[in-house]
Amino acid sequence: MTDLQSVFVVDDDVSVIRSIERLLRSAGHNVFAYRSAREFLRLFQRPQAPCCLLLDIAMPGLTGIELQRRLVEKQLDLPIIFITGHGDVATSVTAMKAGAVDFLTKPFDDRELLHAVRQALFKDKLAMRQRRDQAQIMKQIGALTSRENQVMRLVVSGMLNKQIAATLGICEKTIKVHRGRVMRKMQVQSVAELVRIAEKAGMFSIPAVGLSAQPALQPEL
Repeated sequence: MTDLQSVFVVDDDVSVIRSIERLLRSAGHNVFAYRSAREFLRLFQRPQAPCCLLLDIAMPGLTGIELQRRLVEKQLDLPIIFITGHGDVATSVTAMKAGAVDFLTKPFDDRELLHAVRQALFKDKLAMRQRRDQAQIMKQIGALTSRENQVMRLVVSGMLNKQIAATLGICEKTIKVHRGRVMRKMQVQSVAELVRIAEKAGMFSIPAVGLSAQPALQPEL
């Protein structure tokens, strides 16, 4: 696959697939078409560039809604635009609640489809960027020692150095050393930046010191 943004189309109607392929390719997208949900599940490989899925609701065998559930179960975060000639309010609500980007009823306007595809691809682009940022953050956190990890959690909780020292039972000078190492390893210049990174990493849902969730650390020499 190339670096072009890709649209995957799953529909059992060949004429619909051909029409969508012509439209999307003329707009500069890669298009990969499948005649059934099972075929898509068997062959799908997520490209490195942003992508989305145009998915028919009413198909023999595995339906569009069922495929959506399978993708959620497999943790495949793929923006979905449902297309159907049999849409109703209940089906639309079910699809949207499960994370669908849009719900288009056949026959749909070309501009309407292209707009929905642009929105879905933009959403995937943001999601990919967030995943890359998250991976980088977790790599940086993984480089911290156990003590530095504790100090970081207490710093972002709002504690001063002397309060952290009292909590961990070590001198304030040592806390300053650990704090400086945390700032360098996390590549930040301020506590505000550190707090934003901690939020992205989900640190505020984990106990700062972790005495009940982690083995007790040995006293620092």
